[in-house]
Amino acid sequence: QVAKVLWWYYFSKVIEFMDTIFFVLRKKSSQITFLHVYHHATMFNIWWCVLNWIPCGQSFFGPTLNSFIHVLMYSYYGLSVIPSMRKYLWWKKYLTQAQLIQFLLTIVHTLSAAVKPCGFPFGCLMFQSSYMATLVILFINFYIKTYRKAPSRTAVKETPVTTEIKNGFHKDYFAAANGLQNNKKAQ
Repeated sequence: QVAKVLWWYYFSKVIEFMDTIFFVLRKKSSQITFLHVYHHATMFNIWWCVLNWIPCGQSFFGPTLNSFIHVLMYSYYGLSVIPSMRKYLWWKKYLTQAQLIQFLLTIVHTLSAAVKPCGFPFGCLMFQSSYMATLVILFINFYIKTYRKAPSRTAVKETPVTTEIKNGFHKDYFAAANGLQNNKKAQ
C-alpha cells in the first residue's frame, strides 16, 4: 500500500516539473534558476529509483511533509493569480521557511534510521541526508537573496577617505613608502 501511495507522489513530481515548461512557454526565464531545475530534475530521478528498489515505510515520511508544503505553496500561487487576493499574501517567505524545516526534519528522520537501523540500505540513508543538505544550502541561499533586506544608503556610513586604514597603516603611508605622491598633496 505504501508503494501505491508513493507512485502518486512520484506522479506529482512529473506535474511539478511542468512548472519549468510553463516558465519556458511564458518566457519567464528569470524563474528558471539552478535551484528550480536541480530540485525538480533530481526529485523525478531519485523517486524513480526509490519506487523501483526501496518503496517502504522509511520512504514515506519525506513525501508526506513535502506534499503538505506543496499544498500550501500551490494554494499561495493559485491565490496570487487573483488580483484582489494579493494584498493578503504576506506569507510567502514563511513558505520558504517551512520548506527548510521540512528538509531538516527529513534529515533528522533519515539519520535516526542510520542510528537505529530499520532495514533501509545505509548508503541510501546517507545519500538522502546528503541530498537534503544540498537543498538546505540552496534554499538558504534563495531565502537570503530573496528576503534579506539590503541596508538603506542612509544607514550605511561611508568611511572618510582620510581615515582609510589597511593593515594598520593609513593609505597615504603606502603611497609615500612606494615613492608615489598623492595628487592632492602635489597640488
